[in-house]
Order: sequence, then C-alpha cells, then structure tokens
Amino acid sequence: MDSEQNSFKPLARRPLGNTGIEVSCLGLGTVKIGRNEGVKYPTGFDLPDDQQVQELLSLSRELGINLIDTAPAYGSSEERLGQLLTNRQDWVICSKVGEEFVDGQSFFNFSAAHVRRSIERSLERLRTHYLDLVLVHSDGSDEDIILRTDCFEELTRCREEGLIRAFGMSTKTAAGGRLAVETSDVVMVTYHPGATEDGEVIDLAHTLHKGVLIKKALNSGHALGSGADPIKANMEFIFSKPGVSAIIIGTINPEHLRQNVEAAASC
Repeated sequence: MDSEQNSFKPLARRPLGNTGIEVSCLGLGTVKIGRNEGVKYPTGFDLPDDQQVQELLSLSRELGINLIDTAPAYGSSEERLGQLLTNRQDWVICSKVGEEFVDGQSFFNFSAAHVRRSIERSLERLRTHYLDLVLVHSDGSDEDIILRTDCFEELTRCREEGLIRAFGMSTKTAAGGRLAVETSDVVMVTYHPGATEDGEVIDLAHTLHKGVLIKKALNSGHALGSGADPIKANMEFIFSKPGVSAIIIGTINPEHLRQNVEAAASC
C-alpha cells in the first residue's frame, strides 16, 4: 500500500469495557469468508479463496484492525481463520455460542453442555488456547436465555478456567441488552441512524463500564446515513455515542475495507 492510500489517521484503540482488552474501533466481521447462504446482504457473493482471505487479513492488520469477529454459525469461517490467521497474539478474537447453521438452517442450543462443546470446538478450529471474547448468539429470547438457562453460568466457568477472557451476548431486544449489560462483560447491539432503540443499552453499558460492540452499523449493506458519504455519516453517528467500543463491519472487498477504515479513522 502506498503512502497516498494510507494517508488517513490510524485507527483508534478503545477499551472493551472493564475487561482489560483494547480493541480497534473497527473490527472485521468474517461471515462472508465462510457462508454465503441464508445471509441478508443486498447482493450475492462467492466465498473468497485462501489467498484472498490471507490478503484481507494482512490488509486488516496493516490498517490497524486487531478485532476479528467469527462464529460457529458462519459456516467455515472459524476453520479458515485457524488455518490462515498468523500472529495470534496480535488479534482479539471474538466468537459465539448458541447458534448452529447446518444444511441451510439455523438452530439454537443454550445449554451448559452445548456451550462447553461449542467453545472447545472453536478453540480447536481456530487453533488457539483461548478466546478473547465469546458472545451468545441470541435467537431473540434474550431474557429467557440469561435467566432460564445455565448458559451464562457455564460461560462464567469457562472464563474462570481461562478458556475465554470475557463473555456477553449479541442481543435482539433492548430489555435483553440491558440485562446482558448487568450480568456479563460485553454486549453487541444494533445501532445506526435507522435503528436507535438500543441507545439506552449503550448508555447503561457506558455507566457500568461494560464493553459495547455494534453490529449492522451499515444496515447489512444498506447504509442509512444522510449526505454524500452515507458510510461516514453512519460511523459519525455511532461514534458520537459515548460508550461504543467498536463497530463490526463484514466485508471481503479490500477497497471497501479501506473506505470503512478511512471513514472510521476520521470520526
């Protein structure tokens, strides 16, 4: 990359709540390297080959990204990252539990036994001894998962054993987001100009010094910000909210990645 391409400010690092983990304010979502069916993007896409994934990861690191987001439900994403990701110590790896995607269909299991098996499988696939962050992949029943299953109890045990450094939930409801903030380390919520319901969750997390990750910041490819640069407008809107740790953006297009980083770095 020449100096003109990389003339923008480096990405800021932000604390992930009180976990002791610092993350780049932009994280790379990796669903598109492992799964291209049952996704909600405006256009279809082919899965990238190994060389393309390796180049994307190298570019991400060069641009200052240290946070990478994956999940068992992202098809072959974890396995491919395990094969292609180098310098493990330079990355903050977030994976998930709860959702499985098999034969084109999702199913959910939030039992302690499944949580344990899922984490052990993720460690094996990612070829690492620990996960920095594990989020529960909610099916929409956020409060029931937290209050009526032993999911969070098992995640607490895994954290105590050193298998994971922190845990939380990728929520679907504001009530569930508030409860996740109160009972775990990190929450992942949807927040952009067209979806502000989780703003109160971010406010609570900020008050309690908990980590906040933002999903669907560009509305799954349908950016909603106003003006000539809707991507930058969305990011400015999100980063103006105190308490946001990082935005997760899923892309396999190097030019889009550069544009996203430039927009985030200027906010």
